[in-house]
Amino acid sequence: MPSSLLWAVDVYGRVYSLSTACQLWEQCRDAHLEFKRVTSVQQCCWGIACDHNIYLNVHASDLPIRYQEETFENQRWNPVDGFSDRLLPSDRWQWSDVTGLDHQPLESFQLPSESWEWEGDWYADENIGGEPTDKTGWTYAIDFPATYTKDKKWNSCVRRRRWIRYRRYKARDTWAKIPSEETGPLPDPFSDISCGGWEVSEEPAGRLSLWAVSLQGKVWFRDGIRHDNPEGSVWEEVSIPGEVVQISCGPVDLVWAVLWEGQLLVREGIGRDCPKGSSWVVVDSPSPEVGAIHVAVGVNVVWAITKDHKVWFRRGVNSHNPCGSGWIGMVGEMVMINVGLNDQVWGINCEDRAVYFRQGVTSSELSGKAWKAVSVPRDSDRSHSSASTNSMHSAGCFFGGEVRIQSQGSVLSDLDSDSERAPGGGLLSDPEAPAAVAAVDAAAAAAAAAAASGAVATSNADVDIPKPRIPKVTSDSFISELVSDREGQVGRRDGPPSGPSIPEEEGAERDEESKEPPTLVLSASQSVGLQDPQWSNVDLEEAQTHLAVGPPAEAADTCSLSSVATYHLGLEELYGPDEHPLWAWVSGGGCSVDSHTQLNWFNSTGMASSAQSMSLSITPAQSAAWRKQIFEQLSERSKREMENFRHYEQAIEQSVWVKKGAMQWWRDWKPPKWVDVRFALEQFSGVEGNKDGILFIYYTFNEEKKYLHAFVNEVTILVPVLNDTKHTFAIYTAERTKQRWPIRLAAPTELEMHDWLALLSVSCCDSRGIHGPPSKQAIWSLTCKGDIFVSEPTPELEASLYPTPCDQMFWRQVGGHLRIIECNSLGVVWGVGYDHTAWVYTGGYGGGFFQGLASSTDNIYTQTDVKSVYIYENQRWNPVTGYANKGLPTDRYMWSDASGLHECTKANTKPPSPHWTWVSDWAIDYSVSGGTDREGWQYAADFPASYHGHKTLKDFVRRRRWARKCKLATTGPWLEVPPIALSDITILPCGAQSTHEQVPLWAISNKGDVLCRLGVTTQTPAGTSWLHVGTDQPFKSISIGTVHQVWAIARDGSTFYRGSVSAQNPAGDCWYHIPPPAKQKLKQVSVGRTSVYTVDENGNLWYRHGVTPSYPQGSTWEHISNNVRKVSLGPLDQVWIIADKVQGSHSLSCGTVCRRLGVQPMEPKGQSWDYGIGGGWDHITVRANSTEAPRISMAAAAVAAPPHDGLAQQTPPRSPLPPRSPLPTRSQETEINGDAIGC
Repeated sequence: MPSSLLWAVDVYGRVYSLSTACQLWEQCRDAHLEFKRVTSVQQCCWGIACDHNIYLNVHASDLPIRYQEETFENQRWNPVDGFSDRLLPSDRWQWSDVTGLDHQPLESFQLPSESWEWEGDWYADENIGGEPTDKTGWTYAIDFPATYTKDKKWNSCVRRRRWIRYRRYKARDTWAKIPSEETGPLPDPFSDISCGGWEVSEEPAGRLSLWAVSLQGKVWFRDGIRHDNPEGSVWEEVSIPGEVVQISCGPVDLVWAVLWEGQLLVREGIGRDCPKGSSWVVVDSPSPEVGAIHVAVGVNVVWAITKDHKVWFRRGVNSHNPCGSGWIGMVGEMVMINVGLNDQVWGINCEDRAVYFRQGVTSSELSGKAWKAVSVPRDSDRSHSSASTNSMHSAGCFFGGEVRIQSQGSVLSDLDSDSERAPGGGLLSDPEAPAAVAAVDAAAAAAAAAAASGAVATSNADVDIPKPRIPKVTSDSFISELVSDREGQVGRRDGPPSGPSIPEEEGAERDEESKEPPTLVLSASQSVGLQDPQWSNVDLEEAQTHLAVGPPAEAADTCSLSSVATYHLGLEELYGPDEHPLWAWVSGGGCSVDSHTQLNWFNSTGMASSAQSMSLSITPAQSAAWRKQIFEQLSERSKREMENFRHYEQAIEQSVWVKKGAMQWWRDWKPPKWVDVRFALEQFSGVEGNKDGILFIYYTFNEEKKYLHAFVNEVTILVPVLNDTKHTFAIYTAERTKQRWPIRLAAPTELEMHDWLALLSVSCCDSRGIHGPPSKQAIWSLTCKGDIFVSEPTPELEASLYPTPCDQMFWRQVGGHLRIIECNSLGVVWGVGYDHTAWVYTGGYGGGFFQGLASSTDNIYTQTDVKSVYIYENQRWNPVTGYANKGLPTDRYMWSDASGLHECTKANTKPPSPHWTWVSDWAIDYSVSGGTDREGWQYAADFPASYHGHKTLKDFVRRRRWARKCKLATTGPWLEVPPIALSDITILPCGAQSTHEQVPLWAISNKGDVLCRLGVTTQTPAGTSWLHVGTDQPFKSISIGTVHQVWAIARDGSTFYRGSVSAQNPAGDCWYHIPPPAKQKLKQVSVGRTSVYTVDENGNLWYRHGVTPSYPQGSTWEHISNNVRKVSLGPLDQVWIIADKVQGSHSLSCGTVCRRLGVQPMEPKGQSWDYGIGGGWDHITVRANSTEAPRISMAAAAVAAPPHDGLAQQTPPRSPLPPRSPLPTRSQETEINGDAIGC
């Protein structure tokens, strides 16, 4: 799991972050102002500074934030000038948006803030719908608006072209001020802020909801926050039924707020199309006598704090009932609380101001079990930031080498007694007190009475042993608290102000001995700085505590408004060496932890430091030498003891053992059904240590006992099979692979199935002599389920004359779960999960359900993956009710899968397997191919048909897709490569003996950005950093060949070639647009040594002709086959695919591994297909197989050739996908998109 950050603010306004990968609070040195509070998500952190403005800190990443500005230039043809900018009065603007309604000249585009910079100048887009235009970029039409084409026709009266310019967000890892509004009234100064809403919908990706509360109790919403516009666009005021003091926003659709009177507000109607919601609902405080002061929400949880610091949990909260059903009192007293990712809870205790974590929070027990303090030290650099001077000026305080504040008497007022009456009196002297309270206190301080000052000081002077004071901070001024929180240092400093600062312990003793008031200094230069004094708010309750250390006379003598106490702050530390920080705010919205995460935050500082000192006593080099020495001594001892027994004969020449069990077998003849059988594995070992075995299945048919058997060395693969009711797996042999009909067995329990799979896998590997991790030349493949399989290629696999048939390849499973996998012959293997997380292979084997000898003990790590399960809601239109869930008798189920053949409702749809657990509720999926309307519906004339996102008069049926996320936790030899989510990867294929200082690796992010990985070597396969490669549009597929030729597919189906890529210039120079095949949109590309193959969205396989070193873009496309899902080219130009509709003995098989036969340098397209394992396969990569077949002379081949009447004569090469005829009899379009016979 990648590291994430927990953010916090201490009582002095300093911002800290704590990473899950370390045990140290790191101060954010870039903060030039003291902050009041922060709210964080995984990609950024928002904060309110002491100037009441909002600041944004976007975390640094190798992936830049780019925003595309576009405008259209429009022209009309006239007989005199031809095409010109002289338009008709009814035409659109000469420079406009895509609709033509808004005037957008080039000079009207300005950077929204100083955090942005232009990447380059304006340029014309030379692409339309995936096809290149002419060099000028013009597209033509009959009139405005109409359908534009790249070709100019005789009736083309208007034309337009798109101009593009990119701007880049440059303020990364720094606090950038959110710009003020240019138009309209400015929002009031802010007092609270909360960020969330990133899971309301997946589209548009990266959208956030930012809610803020102003000092006047108004609620504001920041609109337009996306991944390409992190600052947002505009503030919008949200009407409220009262004055709000605090607000909290969850990841999905929960927004709660606290009113001044102590009641709570719940926002309803929040959704994809309405992120602000529609209405408020009032919820009573947890305690009728004591109002609420703080609330925090997550996905399905709401926590609250009342004025007496009691913690409350709201039960029954979900997306359907955001108000919940009731309150439950929890243990602990907190001043604030925050809900982070996975509904984990963080809080700040009111006693010691420490950060606490709620342990035991799970999906089944959302309230958790207990509070545990986060006990980690701060970073070693404890010096103040040099920016403190500027930050104090902005807050109304003037800091130089010394700090000057108004004297004690000037900060007291009659409101002190009122502030002590909370919660009953209504005024709160609390960290969550509304900003208006502190503002009133500061205003009343000007009329403070000396008598009141003296009375307070007298009453407090009688205390013999002062309690350790924990500062209380008002919500609108940390600066005042920073000045006052000195353990009584204000007014207790004697001696000249230029002298050294007095330690806190010595200051108290000196106050008792000295009777002189503190020295008052007001120089001419200081007077100039105070000509226009600014008010800063001071917590009067805390000021009262400060003044309690001196005698009454001292306080009375220093009550003049013109008196200034001076003392040094620039070089002193706010905390003692053994004191923990006093926290005021914490935010865990970007901290990814759960109940199973092992955090090292709960150890004491002393233990951590001692453990660190102990670990430093032994270096890694010493540890490695010690281990090597022990291993050598054990090896020598073993040789010495075995030397005297070499002439003895072995006591056991052969051993046999049998394992039996009860299972069910799927009888594959009519009537097919599950039959109870006895399953046995008999394994024996020979004298030389070779092992083999036989599988037996004993069953009864017509009251007669029979059995099936299969030799272990003939088993080609063991595959777990998805089944809703049984724990099944399939056993393939070479013959059953040809028939597409394996032996299917069902174990009584999932544990027994995994035990049998592990045992059978070890037996199969022993019989073939395969042990340890996969070789660097291995072929990797993935099933539709995400299981990972690997096969060791033989030298004869790619032989030109008599290659090894694909159905004889042996596949073994490797732990983990992936969607895409790529490799090369240097041992670099990368994968991408269903949640777009990147993983790198560690060199181990096993994992998952493989234990003991079937798995390595090291290089096995925890792996998680998240995928979506989809179901479809179908409706048919009728004249009475319109669209309804009552269809015709011949219609599909009203709740079904994508095919409509299987009924799938929300209630009966389960995760793919028991290992998966639901992590979200059902939600409408708007990211469906073809688009949807505002409610997620797609329309068509009938079931099934081509669906579109808008309703027409001919549409009588409609459907919409529902999605629900589930999560898998497993183990395997994979390490996560954070933090960028990827959708495709490619690694340079090369020979096994080739050497590369850095292995070229390219990738595409899930947002469509092209990336190049730097620092990838055989020793560090994960690399070091990403290099962004600029593109004009988002991409979806990429591939690199053996000589650094990089091809890519854009999301609109167009093809691009990257020029000048080399080892010295790994990112290349520019993109060349290559037209795709006619009327086809490509979706995947693979590049080998000299060949380029692509697959389009209709399943057609295309070969690029004319690719040469002098002209690497090639010339034309040639269609090779159809019904192709994926293609993979190896370093020898070998062609492997995942094919659909392959004929088996019983039915057509989808997802079958196939290899192209007859591929030679003079025949790169090959001749026919040979098929292997399937179906149910989804991905294969042969880019690591650089094993060349042994060269055979023609004479030897003639001698070794079988006779004409042999097996080769009877079984010609199989062709599941028939080769194209040189002279097709059908039209090109019909042949390309049709289903091949026999496939």
